[in-house]
Amino acid sequence: MITAIIGRNASGKTQWVEQFRKQTASDKLRYIAFRDSYGPSVDGAYYLQLRWNQHDIDHETPTVREKLASWPESEVRPLLEFFHLDDTLDKYIITLSSGELRKFQLVRTLLCKPKMLILDNPFIGLDAETRQQLNDLLLRIAREQQLDLYLVLAKTDDMPAYVDDVIRIGNDVPDTPYIPEFPISPNTPEYPTDEVIRMRNVSIRYGDRTILKDLNWTVRRGERWALSGPNGSGKSTLLSLVCADNPQSYACDIALFGHRRGESGISIWDIKRHIGYVSPELARSYHRDIPALRIVASGLKDTVGLYVRTTADEQQQCRQWMRVFGVEGLADRSFLQLSSGEQRLVLLARAFVKDPALLILDEPLHGLDNVNRRHVKAVIEAFCRRPDKTLIMVTHYEEELPPCITHHLRLSR
Repeated sequence: MITAIIGRNASGKTQWVEQFRKQTASDKLRYIAFRDSYGPSVDGAYYLQLRWNQHDIDHETPTVREKLASWPESEVRPLLEFFHLDDTLDKYIITLSSGELRKFQLVRTLLCKPKMLILDNPFIGLDAETRQQLNDLLLRIAREQQLDLYLVLAKTDDMPAYVDDVIRIGNDVPDTPYIPEFPISPNTPEYPTDEVIRMRNVSIRYGDRTILKDLNWTVRRGERWALSGPNGSGKSTLLSLVCADNPQSYACDIALFGHRRGESGISIWDIKRHIGYVSPELARSYHRDIPALRIVASGLKDTVGLYVRTTADEQQQCRQWMRVFGVEGLADRSFLQLSSGEQRLVLLARAFVKDPALLILDEPLHGLDNVNRRHVKAVIEAFCRRPDKTLIMVTHYEEELPPCITHHLRLSR
């Protein structure tokens, strides 16, 4: 039996799952929630999963074989072959692609021989090919292992055709996006060139793996770029170079806003003050129980935590951007108590809060329901139609790109 649980963000899907788990109270029930491309954290090793941190891998980092060592090989092998993972046994867990990691997590769960399996957002962060592969595998798992499978979905387009039953939580009411007037930052910094990004023969390697090779890319003021490619093609690595987060950027010929990386007198903060950024993984950085308003305000200071007191004018600016994304009423709520969709909208307000010259949106509609996806897409379109606004947007769904896109860069593995 395959059941889909669908509903809008904050409609109560998570509460439904929690209640169902309490009522079932069986050791044969397993639950996995996927928040982004990497899914659940793997033994606190998420930091190393980010491609640009893999130089920190040491001898204590586990391999797939080591993580599955507590089960008999006679049980492990068939599942690895079933998921086409038999060639990953000696790979470090943190070097698996998004699709491989998703399958590995399913293998570990199935080794516990569950009779019921709940997957929350199982397709989030996966490219089209990997989504189809996972779709096919889930059907085979449910049928061959006689498993009751529950798929929790906000994006109803992802609901497989083979679902036997649908449980709707709340109402998905059609909505015409309304966008309040954008607050204009009084301190929007200027930069002296039309070249926002210039990369010349940029290559990034980790061990024997090449992530980017001889990349030449120029982004000019006012251009709106779609960045695409399959999981593992280097999109996140490329964005980490732009956002000044990747240590290897100093060894590359990269200029941002007219300044070459490592140029004397130019700090990463001089670069970041021009950039508004959101990614599926950013929510993982916020673990403290602080109000959503402070999360948005941290975008003014380009920090993950907020360590500088904000002025009354800055707080008003934050509230105005929260209103643009429909979450002003959540300003005083703890970020950790919000639904994943509400957290995404708060992080989007953080990205826009300083009215940035360059907007970098890595899967900005991740985990949003149909209504919020339409609204956020309309906000992006309206924002980028303003003069001199530059956009780089990543998505695995072509239909999520706003009409304002002018250029396209596709990476391959």
